[in-house]
Amino acid sequence: MSLERLAATIVARKGADPETSWTAKLLAKGPEKCAEKFGEEAVEAIIEAVKGDRARLTAEAADVLYHLLVMLAARDVTLAEVLAELDRREGTSGIAEKARR
Repeated sequence: MSLERLAATIVARKGADPETSWTAKLLAKGPEKCAEKFGEEAVEAIIEAVKGDRARLTAEAADVLYHLLVMLAARDVTLAEVLAELDRREGTSGIAEKARR
């Protein structure tokens, strides 16, 4: 599944019944809850990265990507906008980019 398809599915679930869709249930709880859930998943990925368990890190990274897309959808930020920002930064030193902020 590509990130674009996953992002489109998440957006499509915005109006779905929270009783039948986990995504709809998360989105119905609001952007703050979506952000909290993303943070929890990020911490779990960090823990697995430190432990060095490749399989668990892979699974947690998938959770992080999913919950990032849910959090973005909760604030009406599209994956295309995020990818455009990455394209804008391409070829720029990370050090230079950070200094501009």
